[in-house]
Amino acid sequence: MTTIARAIRAALLTADPRAKCFATREVARAWRRGDLAWKFDVTMPDQPAWPDAPELLAPGQMPKRRKGGSERGRIALWHSLAHIEFVAIDLALDMAGRFGAEMGEAFVGDFLAVAADEAMHFALLARKLQTLGSHYGALPAHAGLWEAAYATRGDVAARLAVVPMVLEARGLDVTPATLDRVRAGGDEHGAKILDRILDDEIRHVAAGTKHFLRCAEIAGQNPESLWQNLVKLHFKGQVKPPFNDSARLAAGLSRGFYAAIAY
Repeated sequence: MTTIARAIRAALLTADPRAKCFATREVARAWRRGDLAWKFDVTMPDQPAWPDAPELLAPGQMPKRRKGGSERGRIALWHSLAHIEFVAIDLALDMAGRFGAEMGEAFVGDFLAVAADEAMHFALLARKLQTLGSHYGALPAHAGLWEAAYATRGDVAARLAVVPMVLEARGLDVTPATLDRVRAGGDEHGAKILDRILDDEIRHVAAGTKHFLRCAEIAGQNPESLWQNLVKLHFKGQVKPPFNDSARLAAGLSRGFYAAIAY
């Protein structure tokens, strides 16, 4: 019987986007069926396998996305979203594989479910790009999305604080405005994709928050203070408004966490 760690590692080391999606969803299904042995007998890679395209650029080198409803601007938007979801597959897989032995079966199940969701999101966005006459890899993409994972590879509380509770929570803030713009442009199909992603991301942030609260309880620390300290230590960016307070609260992330360090 294949071990849970080997199955996750194999998915992480799958470079082709379509194959990674299939591998990720199969790991999640195999876990639910009980087909994977509970054994962490291999380590997770410091960096997953990615395709040769898109070209990955530093944030300062990324071309500015044009505003407005041009075809080029729409392709750039959907390509950017697809890249975020592609990296999110690896973020969730790595969470389960790197910290599963420490955190237990419920943790692994939660983050494999997140990974399967992210794979589905990517597939939807990749197909959306195809309807626009483009494809994932056609444009450059942000190289920094994996940095938070690498920086927190030794501390599950830090990983939970930064990835679900900062990066994914930011998605809760910005997606509604993007959804409104897409819908106002007459793209109801695109709006439905974003609506689905937003609903799923609330659950993803909730999973991260739930397990972070458990880490804080085990450590005997105040969750809000612990989160703020870890974010200051490990997150290079800013926690900045505007915030989607209602979506964040639905995910268990109250203003008591982020209001004190927002600017």
